[in-house]
Amino acid sequence: FAAMGAQQGTEDARGRLAYSHNGSRFMVTKPIDGKPASNANGGTIGFVMKDAAQAEAWHNAGVANGGTSIEDPPGVRPNGAYLAYLRDPDGHKLVGVAR
Repeated sequence: FAAMGAQQGTEDARGRLAYSHNGSRFMVTKPIDGKPASNANGGTIGFVMKDAAQAEAWHNAGVANGGTSIEDPPGVRPNGAYLAYLRDPDGHKLVGVAR
């Protein structure tokens, strides 16, 4: 999260970890239904980056910390957006997006 300029995560009284960035929040918590947590099947978690350089830094930090680069290499797509996809060590599909 530091690579994209996010603040340090904070933990609330219920043990939820929250990161704030560009007016949005990303939270990590235990499932409220008591069942085991699992990664999204067919889902993608996207983060808005200020520019391509920040998306590239985020992607590189993810790979350096156990993630795997997936899809096409980071770069500009036909719609003009810069996309950098990776899968985290737990299998979640993530993307950094700069428009």
